[in-house]
Amino acid sequence: MSVKLIVTYDPAHRQSCEESLKNVMEKAGVKPKFLKSKYSGIFLMDLPDAKEVVRKLKAFSKKDVEIFGKTHRYIPVDRWVSSKISDMQKAVKSLVPKIGENEKWKMEIDKRYYHKLEYDELIIKLTDVVDRPKIDLKKPRKIIMVEIIGTHAGISLLEPGEFLNVS
Repeated sequence: MSVKLIVTYDPAHRQSCEESLKNVMEKAGVKPKFLKSKYSGIFLMDLPDAKEVVRKLKAFSKKDVEIFGKTHRYIPVDRWVSSKISDMQKAVKSLVPKIGENEKWKMEIDKRYYHKLEYDELIIKLTDVVDRPKIDLKKPRKIIMVEIIGTHAGISLLEPGEFLNVS
């Protein structure tokens, strides 16, 4: 699957959220492709340069947050992999060379429809493959974002301006 962007929304308002999302994407000059998602509250999208699109959306959010309706989080995806620990570890490890030896970083994990491990166990297993010593939970330069959705996971290396939390 070619998931490039995960957008979370209020599942009680799917139709209006989809309209809000289409409108805000059009405003950003993008025509996204909605991919099939069997999970309520999550849009999976394919679009060119998701990080750049999210930067534009972030600028819009500073002027008018209402245009986003009841959508919540916009997370670009670098790699879409199985949610098996070994596959997620490989994906995370492949991003490590993009973190400078002295750059501050952190990992954020969000999981939905996944009950194999608790957050603490996931953090330990997934940060174990990162050999960069400067962890900073408040002001990191790079963020390893892990979005686990059932049997798949979106893994990304983002800078603070490359994802959006509307709420």
